Amino acid sequence: MDQQLLSAASRDEILSILKTRFEKNPERHPMLKWTDVQAKLEKHPAKLWSLNEMEMTGGEPDVVTFDPTTSEYLFVDCAAESPKGRRSTCYDHEALISRKEHQPENDAISMATDMGIEILTAEQYQNLQHFGPFDTKTSSWILTPESIRSLGGALFCDYRYGTTFVYHNGASSYYAARGFRGLLKV
Repeated sequence: MDQQLLSAASRDEILSILKTRFEKNPERHPMLKWTDVQAKLEKHPAKLWSLNEMEMTGGEPDVVTFDPTTSEYLFVDCAAESPKGRRSTCYDHEALISRKEHQPENDAISMATDMGIEILTAEQYQNLQHFGPFDTKTSSWILTPESIRSLGGALFCDYRYGTTFVYHNGASSYYAARGFRGLLKV
């Protein structure tokens, strides 16, 4: 992926959105300060572009933790439901091209790569639910182990009945209520 940069106006706008969300949701990052997060973001303008892509597709990204071993802030899509602009996707490009009829416009893994983000793992998805509930009406593809993917399957999660569920489906399937959530390390 070529490094993408925002205009000054777009940069200021996404920083304002992120700051407002950060201040409205202190339970997601109780020991962190926005000034530290912003300083790190300003040093990495390509990451701001990725966060803007997350925002533009309905992800509502927010900081959920700081990893002291890597000195990285972790931003995750915190929209109540799977991001609207990333739904109706099959799992990956291989699944997309395998569909002979009714191909969706895109796939989750390629979209994530194009946006410069990672798709959530099962563990990351379950950790997100500590701030939730998320995906009570939708579902989200998650990173699928090669042992499952090589057999044609893919994994997705949702939250129902007070529980996070991990399910399987054919990787080429897609539904209007299934998208994916992303993670960005800054």
